[in-house]
Amino acid sequence: MNQHTGFSLMQPDGTEIKYRRLPDQVLHDLGLESFCEAISNDKKERRVIKDVLSDMTDDAGVAAYRQQIFVDIFKLPELRETMLQLFNKIQFMKDFSGMHKTSDEELGLWHLFHRLDELNDYIKIVETMRDCLSNEGIKSEGLIKLRDYITELYEDACFAEMKKDIASLKMKASDVQSVTLGINVNERFEAVSMGLISINKKPFKKSGIVSNFADAIAAKDKLRETSDWDGDMHYQVIDTENKRSFMDFMKDQAEIQSSFAANGRSMSTIVNTPADSGAANSTFYLGDVVNKMLSSLVKRLRDTLTKYADVAIVNISGLVPEFIYYIRCAEFISSLMKKGCVFCEAKPETAGETSMSAKGFYNLKLAMNMENVSEIVSNDLTFDKKHTVYILTGANRGGKTTITQAVGQLFVLAQGGLFVPAENFCYVPCDCIYTHFPADEDKTMDLGRLGEECVRFKEMFSQATDKSLLLLNETFSTTSFEEGYYIAKDSVKAILTKSVRTIYNTHMHKLGEDAETLTRESSKAGAASLIMQTEEGRRSFKVALAKPEGSSYAKDIAEKYGVTYDMLVSES
Repeated sequence: MNQHTGFSLMQPDGTEIKYRRLPDQVLHDLGLESFCEAISNDKKERRVIKDVLSDMTDDAGVAAYRQQIFVDIFKLPELRETMLQLFNKIQFMKDFSGMHKTSDEELGLWHLFHRLDELNDYIKIVETMRDCLSNEGIKSEGLIKLRDYITELYEDACFAEMKKDIASLKMKASDVQSVTLGINVNERFEAVSMGLISINKKPFKKSGIVSNFADAIAAKDKLRETSDWDGDMHYQVIDTENKRSFMDFMKDQAEIQSSFAANGRSMSTIVNTPADSGAANSTFYLGDVVNKMLSSLVKRLRDTLTKYADVAIVNISGLVPEFIYYIRCAEFISSLMKKGCVFCEAKPETAGETSMSAKGFYNLKLAMNMENVSEIVSNDLTFDKKHTVYILTGANRGGKTTITQAVGQLFVLAQGGLFVPAENFCYVPCDCIYTHFPADEDKTMDLGRLGEECVRFKEMFSQATDKSLLLLNETFSTTSFEEGYYIAKDSVKAILTKSVRTIYNTHMHKLGEDAETLTRESSKAGAASLIMQTEEGRRSFKVALAKPEGSSYAKDIAEKYGVTYDMLVSES
């Protein structure tokens, strides 16, 4: 959310949405950290992507709003390319952020002139963005409102007037060809003060400074009664070819003492110039003088920049990270689709009898690492009142963890507005996702593995609601079967009282066999046994609603490798 304008590409304008942050380890457990890392090499962009995916809300309107924007950005690659080019140019806005806080003298006239060019570029950026968003292919509410917002911003902030201001100021800056300064002297011909007489559109004409001065003091009619400038633009060039300093030049001129009849007094005039203000070099000294003498012009330039600096920084650049999120995700998903991966537009719904229906879904992390995506095994699954808690059983390395991750991925990506790895996906958004995967050894030193599992589960359960998604991976399997089964059964009964959508993959086949009993004991939700199917002892990686295979799977394996009692005895 762009806090300054209230406009966002992440949620509809004018809505108050409550978000819940995914626990830190969830994206890791779901294999989505790899997804974020593959999308962008830029750490800041990754952080933005993770932040968007980690902020969950069960508001179906937010998911639909995001998805419509993503569809537009995905279908318009030219829009993505233009926007990225514009965002690269907006980098200079960081330099604008503190400009209006700087004093006129610190800012400098020529520095401000340079900033005018950048500000002019910014106007072009806004105009290009407005034109880009006028593409007829844009259908989403978010981008249409953004286009209207930028158009209104352009008009209300008087961007057209700003263009004229910049053109006018740049014209005035380019018109300055010379500056006439007046120097007051005392009876010893020492400079006592200096001021600006005029800013001129014409350069001075080269002439002899010594002869002009001599003529001026020799002829009474040339010694003027007033200090008003008469428009004469003759002057002497200060050896710019050899890049000598103004001090060096005057030292040389001081040797022509007869012309001044002042016995070297011209030197004292130079000594009294402010040496600490950059006079050691005529260029820097003149720059300092000009900055002070042209204070009114400097101030006007500063005020013009200040007038539009907040518009540049706050109103537009605040939306850049949100745009980057959609663009990077669109580019990456597009590359996966070219690779052969299947994606679809998710369909967010409000609460109903069925809270999820997924057809042909698969694990995105697995697909990202596969060379031949045609080998991906997809599955179907539904959450409804009778199937609120799935107790998933099957052989080791049979795909239990993979499919558990895949279900979580569907919700995270869909609620982030992105296409999902499935043929069809309808769902009621969840308010948060909780994962209970095996912890690292160093996290279980104090409580022991079972103690750590119990503490983590209790914390998750207390936070979960009937709108949450709970994914359990071999939970309570670090103790004996009897102890683990006892805790697991009570946990499932408690989950059913809250009607939390859950997948509990486990080796405890007896827990799966108890699914019907647990359903009968619950008045709110149902549990179902889900198995990873086998075909002649081979893992199929397909799920099915059935009682746990248990010993039947072991029998298939034993027969395949000839280790049944009959087969062993017959060969001896």
